[in-house]
Amino acid sequence: MNAYLGVDIGSRTVKVILLDEEGRILARGLATAGYDGPAVAAGLVAQACAEACISPSEVAASVATGYGRGRYPGADAESSEITCHARGARHLVPDARTVIDIGGQDSKVIRLDGAGRVLDFVMNDRCAAGTGRFLEVMADALGVAVSELAALHARAERAVPVSSTCTVFAESEVISHLARGVAPADIVAGLHAAIASRVLALAERVGLEPVLTCTGGVARNAGFVSALSSAARMPVVVPDDAQFAGALGAALLALARQAERR
Repeated sequence: MNAYLGVDIGSRTVKVILLDEEGRILARGLATAGYDGPAVAAGLVAQACAEACISPSEVAASVATGYGRGRYPGADAESSEITCHARGARHLVPDARTVIDIGGQDSKVIRLDGAGRVLDFVMNDRCAAGTGRFLEVMADALGVAVSELAALHARAERAVPVSSTCTVFAESEVISHLARGVAPADIVAGLHAAIASRVLALAERVGLEPVLTCTGGVARNAGFVSALSSAARMPVVVPDDAQFAGALGAALLALARQAERR
C-alpha cells in the first residue's frame, strides 16, 4: 500500500499526517517542536508509519511545510504555509471561503474562490499579538493554564477591555486588572475579544467572506472562537482536525504530485 505524507514544522508544534491513495487519514501525530523541529518530525513520522502498519519505504511521496520546512531532509518537496493551509482547510470545510489560521507565533488570513484557489492572503509573523504565544503569556500572568481559558471565558459576565497591542504592555494591563479585583473570567473574555479584533483587522485587508473557517491551535479555544464569531458577525466553522490543516494540505499535495506522475 502506498501512503502520502504531510509534515508541518511550526515554530511551536510539529504535525504530521499520513494519507492512503483515496485521501483517507491513516495516522496523525503532534508534538512540541522544541529546539529541533525536524528531529521531532522524524520521530512523529516513524510513529505514524508504525500506527498505520506500513514501512517508511511505502511512503510514495511527501511534502513539508511550515516554519522549519527547509530544514527537514525527509521530504520530496516543500510548499508554502499559505498553499498547504488553504488546501487542508478547504478539504476539511469544502465551502470555506475565508480561512483564519492562528498558530503559536503567527496568524494568517486566506481568501479562497469558489474552487478553493487562493485569491489573496495576509500574514502576521512579526508580532506576538494575535497569536497563540500571546495567549500563553496572558495565561501565565493570570496564573492559569492555556487549556483553562475557554472555561474561564464561559463564566465571564463582561469583557474587560485589553487595549494594548504590545504583548508586554497587555501583560501589564492584565496584572493591573487583577490588582483592582477584576474577575479573571472577565479579563479572559477581554483578551479573546482583543485577539479577535486584531485578526479581523488583518482580514479586512483581504476581505471577509463566509464560510469563515478557523484553523490552528488557537481554534481549539472555544472562548476565542466565540469572540471571533461575535466580532465578525458571522458563524465560525472549526473542523475536527483544525490544528492539522497545514499537514493535511501538505499530504494532499503529495498525493496530487504523485498522481500527476502517473
